[in-house]
Amino acid sequence: MNPRPASPVAVSRRRFLRGAGAVVGLPWLESLAGAAEAAGPPVRFAALFMGNGVNTHHWGATMGPGGIEFGKTLAPLAPHAAKVNFFRGLWNPTTAEGHNGHYSKMNVLSGLVVKRTTTDVEVGTSVDQLMAQAVGRGTPLPSIVLGTEGPGYSTDSGYTSLYSAYVSWSSPTTPAPKEIVPRQAFDLLFDDGSRRRADASVLDLVADEAAGLRGRVSRRDRMKLDEYLTSVRELEQRIAQSAEASRRETDGHGWQPVVTAPTFERPGPGIPPEARTHLELMCDILLLGFQMDRTRVATLMLNNDLSNMNFGFLGGIEGGQHELSHHAGDAHRLEQYQRVNQYHMELLARLLAKMDATVEGERTLLDNSMVLFCSSLMDGNAHDSKELPILLAGGGGGTIRGGRVHDLASQEDRRLCRLHLAMMQRMGMKVARFGDADTPLELA
Repeated sequence: MNPRPASPVAVSRRRFLRGAGAVVGLPWLESLAGAAEAAGPPVRFAALFMGNGVNTHHWGATMGPGGIEFGKTLAPLAPHAAKVNFFRGLWNPTTAEGHNGHYSKMNVLSGLVVKRTTTDVEVGTSVDQLMAQAVGRGTPLPSIVLGTEGPGYSTDSGYTSLYSAYVSWSSPTTPAPKEIVPRQAFDLLFDDGSRRRADASVLDLVADEAAGLRGRVSRRDRMKLDEYLTSVRELEQRIAQSAEASRRETDGHGWQPVVTAPTFERPGPGIPPEARTHLELMCDILLLGFQMDRTRVATLMLNNDLSNMNFGFLGGIEGGQHELSHHAGDAHRLEQYQRVNQYHMELLARLLAKMDATVEGERTLLDNSMVLFCSSLMDGNAHDSKELPILLAGGGGGTIRGGRVHDLASQEDRRLCRLHLAMMQRMGMKVARFGDADTPLELA
């Protein structure tokens, strides 16, 4: 006979498994849902940034007889069409007078003017960090900021290239530090503030508590717990394998984060030798942070702006991403540029599928989240920011209706900060203005 599950009040609301030097947050389990969760799991927000814009010939979506229909680049999102919103025409007016093609446009999450300087940088506190300040007290980590490439150090047209490496700003003058090493990002999710052996699995450290919990929850929750802990173990193993592969690499072989200054040291062991592995690991770490309720706000720079990340693993891709974005109308480069854009949509679709497979009560993690995909340019070749490639996936806790194209191109007020304001309100923030906007977009 299965043991009777404990009543919600018999189990601590703060759902952790603890061990010697590790703490493992748990996913949403019906057996542990107390009165505080009567309204359902919390809303989460994630921003994914891609540098260098898109091939505009294949970026787009329309409304057809059966609902939203995606263009070639966005085709990987088709399985999630009912939970995706496509925006046409959104922009940041403050980028119109920028003196530089890239750096002056790196305000995609704040909307405020990027200060033209090489020293005392200033952008504006970004929407993700304002969310973290508002809701971060409810989680061990107010937010997690991830990336794959570190900053470069150069100047252009009176701007510092530091701007190209950050979209998340904890204050108007301070970029939020981002973690680019998968192992270190992973450890952020489990560290209890003490030291543990570098080779110790977090699951081995909390095995006793996990076994005890299995006897106090429902059969459905036991299955969910086992699936979750298996995914943690698999992610640990993949990170360990990528670190070992990195150690086997010698200088000049394998992919490494791109830097622009010759004095920037080559990253040490822990950076995966192939971009695909690095990108997928960072997406999975973001997912795990939400599943564990370790954080409810996450930002991931899939690559820096001006990045020359190489996508040769796709086959037939020649040159770096920034180089491909300057296609000058060449058909061959345009085709490669589009394939790189489409790969980013495949990454996004992979993340959305995993979020939608994570059940949280009557909804899924994707239903309870807002996942913003953005770039600071539309056409990378022209450095065009008169409108931006913007997608929003997820249901925002049941407050966002998906499967729609929002065409604001002909509207007078098409400021991107209107979308940010709408998302802030769905995170429970009582704000009437953000950036340059005081009227939220309608998403219901």
